[in-house]
Amino acid sequence: MSVRNIDEVALEPVSAGTGTARQVLIGPDDGPNFALRRFVMQPGGGMPRHTNTVEHEQYVLRGRARVSIGDEIHEVKTGDVVFIPAGAPHSYDALGEEPFEFLCVVPNQPDEIAIVDC
Repeated sequence: MSVRNIDEVALEPVSAGTGTARQVLIGPDDGPNFALRRFVMQPGGGMPRHTNTVEHEQYVLRGRARVSIGDEIHEVKTGDVVFIPAGAPHSYDALGEEPFEFLCVVPNQPDEIAIVDC
């Protein structure tokens, strides 16, 4: 069992992203099945089109973004939930004046990330 405050977890830059940082709130050392991460994208920031070998379940905490999943583009906002299947190409572009923040749950399994050429 693990209890800690979000302020105790480092917010680290995501090298593939622009103006994007990540906190691993619950990782493989904390629980056997899932990891819980928080992403923060500054206005104008985002992540390029990429794939992951694990699925993503996401909950938008604040802000807005354009999220592409496969061939579809969605504009998401506070309170929206997003499911990204394993292997689906996806990207993020933060919109508006405030940061785009979301929680992301993934299985605690090996995950290979690959940038997809546009």
